[in-house]
Amino acid sequence: MQIGSKAAVKEVINPSVSISTKTKKSFFQRMMSQKALLAMSLPFLVWLVIFKYIPLWGWSIAFQDFKPARSLFDQEWIGLEHFKFLFTDDNFWRVLRNTLGMSTINLVLGFVTAICLALLINEIRHIRFKKSVQTISYLPHFISWVVAASIVSYSLSLENGIVNIVLVNLGIIDEPILWLGKEKWFWVINGLTEVWKNVGWNTIIYLAAITMIDPEQYEAADIDGASRFQRIKHITLPSLQPTIIILLIMNLGYILESGFEAQYLLGNPMNLAYSENLDIYVLKYGMSMGNFSLATAAGIFKTVVSFIFLFTANHIAKRFGQPRLF
Repeated sequence: MQIGSKAAVKEVINPSVSISTKTKKSFFQRMMSQKALLAMSLPFLVWLVIFKYIPLWGWSIAFQDFKPARSLFDQEWIGLEHFKFLFTDDNFWRVLRNTLGMSTINLVLGFVTAICLALLINEIRHIRFKKSVQTISYLPHFISWVVAASIVSYSLSLENGIVNIVLVNLGIIDEPILWLGKEKWFWVINGLTEVWKNVGWNTIIYLAAITMIDPEQYEAADIDGASRFQRIKHITLPSLQPTIIILLIMNLGYILESGFEAQYLLGNPMNLAYSENLDIYVLKYGMSMGNFSLATAAGIFKTVVSFIFLFTANHIAKRFGQPRLF
């Protein structure tokens, strides 16, 4: 066999080196061919470094007895004392239970309602009615939480609340109930409020994914005599599966982000045992009391748990051959 160049000799002797070189070159060439995209992403990278990575230096506050009057380099280091306090504080475990409970309810209800609404909207054939339904479902997302909480509070009020009026007239309850005074109902009320406010917004990505499905699949199903339900079951839902899994993985990374505004505005002394979550705990026992070190320690705990959930969910998806983030 005649070998024409040194590069060919190197490829025959060690083909992995040649493949690695080709991969690096092709990657560099792809990067250079997408200069416009790189330029567009540069401001985001700068923003990410300035506002997300540089402030990570502030995590050192969690290991200090931080005093705002002193500089960051002139603080007393106390190690893991604030973390020990967190894990021995009964209030912390209570708010952690509330956070996980509300996050789980929000996650399940959010996924189920958004997927169902997207499927129903997709099946509407009257264009004007379809746009009207979409607009009405989107509108609550743009209402501030102050206004939304006021609407929910008035709807659940003891005297003129529409919920009590309807339930009493239907004979479901005998007398009006102070719903926001029933602490064990707070998680459900919060979950339904989140659904009402965000379900329309959450359907956007599913509707976008549905539009990417090949119409020929539906045409073939029609020829075979498939009903609407069968088309949804055998075409739409399987096509949505990658989108659902990716969104589920991303949302599991926010499992300790159960919200703040709804709990803060709808909470009261009667439902305090179930309405306080981790964010309110940080505000109430950390920031408001000047204990910035405790607040930072709680924030680090949230970040670490979020990373664990995110990487675990991504690994499970990879293990079962499903779409994943990385």
